[in-house]
Amino acid sequence: MSNPADKPEIVQLTVEAPVAAPVNSRRAAAQRVREARDRLTSSSGTRPAFDTELLRQYAQTRLSASYVVMLLVVATGVLFGFWMQPFSAAAWTFGMLCIHAAIIHNCTRFLAEPASPAATRKWRTRFVLLDLLYGLCWMVILIHPALDAVSDTFMMFLMLLVIAVSSMLAANLPIAALAATAPITAAIALNFALGGTFDDYVLGVLALAAEGYFALLAHRLHSTTLATLEARAEKDALIGELEQAKSISDEARHRAESANVAKSRFLAQMSHELRTPLNAILGFSEVMKSEIFGAHAVPVYKEYSADIHNSGVHLLNLINEILDLSRIEAGRYELNEEAVSLVHVVADCHHLLKLRATSRGITIHEVFEHGMPRIWGDERASRQIVLNLLSNSIKFTPQGGEIWLKVGWTASGGQYLSVKDTGSGIAEDEIPIVLASFGQGSNSIKSAEQGAGLGLPIAKSLIDMHGGTFTLKSKLRIGTEVIITFPPERVMSALAPLAEDAPPLQPENAGTVTSDEKRRARNKPIMSAGTGL
Repeated sequence: MSNPADKPEIVQLTVEAPVAAPVNSRRAAAQRVREARDRLTSSSGTRPAFDTELLRQYAQTRLSASYVVMLLVVATGVLFGFWMQPFSAAAWTFGMLCIHAAIIHNCTRFLAEPASPAATRKWRTRFVLLDLLYGLCWMVILIHPALDAVSDTFMMFLMLLVIAVSSMLAANLPIAALAATAPITAAIALNFALGGTFDDYVLGVLALAAEGYFALLAHRLHSTTLATLEARAEKDALIGELEQAKSISDEARHRAESANVAKSRFLAQMSHELRTPLNAILGFSEVMKSEIFGAHAVPVYKEYSADIHNSGVHLLNLINEILDLSRIEAGRYELNEEAVSLVHVVADCHHLLKLRATSRGITIHEVFEHGMPRIWGDERASRQIVLNLLSNSIKFTPQGGEIWLKVGWTASGGQYLSVKDTGSGIAEDEIPIVLASFGQGSNSIKSAEQGAGLGLPIAKSLIDMHGGTFTLKSKLRIGTEVIITFPPERVMSALAPLAEDAPPLQPENAGTVTSDEKRRARNKPIMSAGTGL
C-alpha cells in the first residue's frame, strides 16, 4: 500500500517575455526630441506645461499666505510709527497694502484664465514686476532716515524676516523671489557699509550671505517642485500608455477568444459530416480486407485494404480527439456523473491495451490499494483519461520497458492515479509545450508513432472539469510520471449519510397522493451514498 502523503509536487514554469528593444529605443529617442523642443520654446528652460504649473503654484501660494503678508505689513507700519512720523508710516502701510492687493488680484485673474504659452509669459513678467515693486517698497522703509535711532540688530532681524517670507512665497518663481529680496539686501548691506565700523561691515557681509542662503533655498525648493511635476507627468504618461496597451490587449484577446470559440463551435458541429464518410471508408475497407465477397485476384489488394482500414481508424481517432477538445473549449462538454470505481476503470483500460504493450515487450505493473470506494464522476471521461495516459506511456516506452499503474489515497482524502514509465522522458523546458493543444516534444517528433499532441491536453481538461489536479513530472532519458487526483468531495464515502428519520420527498401536488403511494414511500429502504449504487 502506498503512502498517501508521498505525493509529487507540482512545478510551475514561467516564461519571461523578451523585451522589445527597438520599440523602447524609438520611444526614448522621441521623448528626448520632445523634451529638447519643449526647452527651446520655454522661457525658463523647462517644459511649457511645467512653466504654467509652476506659475499656478506661485499664485496659489501667494493667495494662501495673503493674510500673513498683510499682518506683517500692518505690524511693521505700527511699529515704525513710534520712530517716524505716523503719517509717513500710515502712507507706507497703505502703499504696501495696495501693492499686495494688486498681487492678489492678478493671482486670482491668472488662476481663472485658461492656460496658454503666450499668456504664461505675460503673467510671468507681470508677477516679476509686482514683486520688484514689493521689494522696493520694503527697501524704502528699511533705509528711511528717520530710523537711524533703531538698532542695527533689529533692522537685521526685520530684513531677514522679510527676505525669508518673500523667498518662501516666490520659490516657484525664482526670478520673482530675487526681484523681491535683492533690493532690500542691497540697500541694507550698503547702509551697513556706510557706517564705517567693523560691526557694520560684519552685518553687511551677513546680509549678503543671508541673501545668498535664501536664494539657494528658494532654488532648491523650485528644483524639488519641478522634479515632483516631472515625476507626476511621467506617471500620467505611463498610466496613459498602460491604459492604451491594456485596451489593445483586451481587444486582441477578445478577437482571439471569438476566433477560438468560432473554431471550436465549427469543429463541434462538424461531427456528423466528418464521421459519415469515415464510416463508409472503414466499413468497405473492412469488407475488402476480410474478403467477404470472395478472394482478391491480386493478393496485394488485401494489404492495401488493411492499410486503408488502419488509416481510417487512425483518422477517426484523431477526429474524435479534436472534437472532444473542441467541445471542452467551447464549453459544450457535459459530464454524465455517476458512481465510478477508479480501480475498475484502470484495470479495464489495462486489459484493453495489454496486447499492445505485450507486442512491444513492455511490462505493466498494477499497484492498487484495496477497499477503495467509488468516486462521483463521468465514467467515459475517466476511461478516456486513463487510456490517453496509458497509451502515451506505451507509445514512448522502448522495447523491454516497464510501466506502473498506481491507484490510492491522497493526503487530503481524495483518490489519485499514477502512470509511470521508463520511457525517453521529456525535457523540463518542453513540459509546457506538451501540455498545450497540438504540442509535441522533441522525442515525440523523432518517434515513429507520432500523434496529434491532444492526449495530455484532453486528459488535463477532463480532470480539471472534475475539480482535480494534473501533475506531470519527467526526466530526460529516465522516464515520465503523470499523476491525476480527484478531490475528497468526489469520494462517495466522504458524503454524509441520509438521515433515517428524514421524511420522504413529496411531489408538488402532494394533496393528490393516495394512501397506498404514501405507504410504499415509507416502506422503501434508504440506501447509503457510500454503497455506490
